[in-house]
Amino acid sequence: MMYPGLGERVVARPTGDDAAAPVIRSNKGKIWIDLDNSPHVPFFAPIIEELQRLGYSIVLTGRRCFQVPELAELLHLDCTLIGRHSGKNKARKIAGLFVRAAQLLPTIVKQRPDLAMSNCSRSQLIVSTVLGIPSLFLGDYEFATGSVLIHPTWHMCPEVLPTAALSWRRSRLLKYPGIKEDVYVSRFAPDPGIRRQLGLNEQDLVVTVRPPAREAHYHTPLSDELFDAAIRFLSTQADVKVVVLPRNKDQAVFLQKRWPALFATGKMRIPSRVVNGLNLIWHSDVVISAGGTMNREAAALGVPVYSVFGGKVGAVDQYLSKTGRLVLLDNAGELPRKIRLVRRDRPAGLAANAPAALKSIVAGIVAIMDSRCAMPQHQMA
Repeated sequence: MMYPGLGERVVARPTGDDAAAPVIRSNKGKIWIDLDNSPHVPFFAPIIEELQRLGYSIVLTGRRCFQVPELAELLHLDCTLIGRHSGKNKARKIAGLFVRAAQLLPTIVKQRPDLAMSNCSRSQLIVSTVLGIPSLFLGDYEFATGSVLIHPTWHMCPEVLPTAALSWRRSRLLKYPGIKEDVYVSRFAPDPGIRRQLGLNEQDLVVTVRPPAREAHYHTPLSDELFDAAIRFLSTQADVKVVVLPRNKDQAVFLQKRWPALFATGKMRIPSRVVNGLNLIWHSDVVISAGGTMNREAAALGVPVYSVFGGKVGAVDQYLSKTGRLVLLDNAGELPRKIRLVRRDRPAGLAANAPAALKSIVAGIVAIMDSRCAMPQHQMA
């Protein structure tokens, strides 16, 4: 995943009710993908590439949420931006789902896709249900659901999610090997210039941190408590330099006001321009994050990573914890005892691994498109 820094100009295509989402024409079928949040962009990028290579048409929409526009531009995805984040208030969030669904509707009526696909875009689910379009949710968090009343036609998730824990129809459940982040991490190539770009020396012990998603529905006060404790702990370590990747500009301003001395001395810094998140993680010695995606990216890259996420821990993170690839932190008191600040000997690059997760996901999508026998939504309840 790539993480924009501060002050980056977002170039978005003009949109409106009559805006046509970009599409590459073919006769194999048309798939609508909705990029609802930042992690969805790098995840779907290689999937889109493979589907287009196989001859499928792609209708690509995205929400103005966190870094979706910047990431889509960086990865050269021709994406129509429709709707925006509705804030933290629960009532506004619910209203925002229907508002965005109404904004998406004219474009999708015009495009008439054969399949709607997302990583749990609830606005897409509303539109696909209204229009009778079969839908596929690709999620890796068993506590995430579509809606109480409407459900996707198919679900796809990592094999490590136990079927018994999923409240999804078994006959419409597909699984793939590995974790979601394997889909795009398998294509990563390190660029050694990142430390110099951030004003860091090779001798610095670099810790990359990701703050909690304060506007997300799953945010908890414990995440804030653990993150603050982590910063306090890191601030006392002489050789450590902290790189913070805020989720938006407001959070960046908040952090700079919260820890002014650390920013003034250069102990803590925020990238001033766009950085490749995977590259930064690779060239870090330790990662500490309250965000699931960055935790799993670090685990996929083999970088020591500690989770300060205070919400429900999903099966994927439990699996990574049991296999020693992720350390879960439960309370502030255990941070100094569990976090090991050691300079990492980085190999020249990743071992060449076949992207089994990507191949499996694309094969599942092709099978769905070939079947063209989706049941109506009212039969899936």
